[in-house]
Amino acid sequence: MIWLLILAGAAFLSILLYWIFITTEGVFLGRRMVIWLYDSTAHKYDSIKEFSASDDSFFIARPLIRATQHVNSPLILDVATGTGRVPRALLRKPDFDGFVVGLDASGRMLDQARIKLGNSDERSVECYSLVQQFAAPLPFPDNTFDSVSCLEALEFFPSDAEALVEMVRVLKPGCTLVTSRRRGRQARLYLGRYRSRTDFEALLRKSGLADVQISLWELDYDMVTASKNPGFV
Repeated sequence: MIWLLILAGAAFLSILLYWIFITTEGVFLGRRMVIWLYDSTAHKYDSIKEFSASDDSFFIARPLIRATQHVNSPLILDVATGTGRVPRALLRKPDFDGFVVGLDASGRMLDQARIKLGNSDERSVECYSLVQQFAAPLPFPDNTFDSVSCLEALEFFPSDAEALVEMVRVLKPGCTLVTSRRRGRQARLYLGRYRSRTDFEALLRKSGLADVQISLWELDYDMVTASKNPGFV
């Protein structure tokens, strides 16, 4: 009997640890733990995620370029840029003539981004900047960027609401935010952090965004676009 209890306890502990460190990536252990985990896995992050360059070109770069097509040399901010997924997708597009700022709290993830972007092509060197900083507060003035993106990250911030307010603050009026909403089977395991489609849309509008559009993107995420309400204060 005691061996059954030990085995049951070990199984429960294994499941708990998997949920804490793998499924939810340390988010319930605090911001420092999240950063430490990303620092620890930065060197193999892209191979774990298996990003597709063609998919990122179509689903990420194309919407951002379309959202800023009315602006000459647009300035774009990518919050939680990680290994530079969004900057790389943009800089590989020949019709992108802007500048990308990639922001992340993990120094080692940014190191990987520098390596990847530095090896992409010569023109990229003068078209991006990487900043190590938290998502809230953002170290930029109000109404600075022609577009802001934040993908697969909101559920890992201490407060998604606070981060969204900051992103809207630095976004120019009428300009576009591109973000994502966690969905799928594992989404509800983010206890207290999961937001239904209706709740997420309400949060965006409360943050000062309008014209919210939510569409299926990946297995675990919806793609979300919205524009900053010109009259929002």
